[in-house]
Amino acid sequence: MMRLLFTLCFSLFMSVFTLQAQPKADPVVMTVNGVPVTRSEFLYSYNKNNGIGQSDRKSVEEYAELYAIYKLKVAAALEAQLDTSAAFRQELAMYSDRQSGGAVILDTDLQTEARRLYDRTKKAIGTHGLIRPAEILLRLSTRASSKEQNRIAQRADSIWRALQAGADFATLARKVSEDEQTAVQGGDMGWIQPHQSFVEFEQAAYALQTGELSRPVLAPDGYHIILMKERKQLEPFEVLKDNLVRSLQQQRLKQAVAGQKVREVAAQTTDANRQFQIQEYHDGLLVYDLTNREVWQRAKTDDVGLRAWFDVHKKSYVSEGPHYRGLVYYTKTKADMKAVKKYLKRLPFEQWTEALRSTFNSDGDERVKMEVGVFKPGDNAAIDRQVFKRRDVVIQADAAYPFEGVYGKKLKKYPEGYNDVRDQVVADYQKMLEAEWVASLRSRYPVQINQEILKTVNQYQ
Repeated sequence: MMRLLFTLCFSLFMSVFTLQAQPKADPVVMTVNGVPVTRSEFLYSYNKNNGIGQSDRKSVEEYAELYAIYKLKVAAALEAQLDTSAAFRQELAMYSDRQSGGAVILDTDLQTEARRLYDRTKKAIGTHGLIRPAEILLRLSTRASSKEQNRIAQRADSIWRALQAGADFATLARKVSEDEQTAVQGGDMGWIQPHQSFVEFEQAAYALQTGELSRPVLAPDGYHIILMKERKQLEPFEVLKDNLVRSLQQQRLKQAVAGQKVREVAAQTTDANRQFQIQEYHDGLLVYDLTNREVWQRAKTDDVGLRAWFDVHKKSYVSEGPHYRGLVYYTKTKADMKAVKKYLKRLPFEQWTEALRSTFNSDGDERVKMEVGVFKPGDNAAIDRQVFKRRDVVIQADAAYPFEGVYGKKLKKYPEGYNDVRDQVVADYQKMLEAEWVASLRSRYPVQINQEILKTVNQYQ
């Protein structure tokens, strides 16, 4: 429980990076999810990221739209509690420590901060309280085919029926749950609060009483079967105070409180750049982590979605003319020439590069020089000569690697599958995910841009 409270409080604390050092007349340019963005904050970001001479320089109006999207992502990251990760806390604490200039922190500062954060946490939890659910998760891509959706749904239903018949939840969770972090704990998710999970999961979980089991619940990441282990309200502050203060000390949050004190001192001056830098760093870390989760990594690992995207947009990737998917390589000995081909016969194309490096070029001894990929005429001289039979091509020999070989497949049509153009497909799929994500953020969080105030920004550049 203490770990949970510390995590929640830290999240709330770091989400309140309100800029206090503003010019006397500093109107609000926009409000995103209820959080105001002042003209001075917007101007700081605009001038820093949209300087004179940049080839893609945006107008104030164009940049305002982009900045609103950026702030939408910050709001989503805070709601998802991404600022509670150990890596985030450590990096931000170190940055805040550098900015604080060694400000002195007293015990009374920590106790005051603990009380303030407890009050905000209690308000955020409200009457819903805290729950400790256990889950069994069967992952399902949002781009899965109908056949795959039916298969996972049937599997989830069979697991639920086994639980209804008396199967042990923890044992099944360890065997079949696809959430690695909770599976090893028998599905136990620990204590969570409202807005820490998908809406579909949260609605089903909070509807359960202690000991109750849910039917399979479909959320964006797949089917969840939920067992409610415990429920409770947040303990009184006096019960948690000592441990909370100790957590603030142990987790190096003195640096963060020091940063807050520095901001309070700086609020009495007209120079707000220090606060803008701290907020920019805080928000930038959050947006990067959330975008990585929602777009970049999701696109790279969603093979079902990538394949579905490719199947629909296949014509966009068609390239005329011959192609060769394979390897051109150079070795020091004839024995290695044969060994490379023999070794690759049992491996899929996607594993060739890493496999050759670890097998033939380990321990600093580069036995094989190689280039792996999909080649068309003109991409590689050795491929041109050996595969596309261009006898006019001249290759500069390397005396250290006198043996040259190619290994692979000449493609009758290109691409044969999405892996042939995976990098392009991933990039396009990421753009689609980004657009869908931004659209969902706009529907979740209100944005108001004050056009009249926005028009005055140019006067202060």
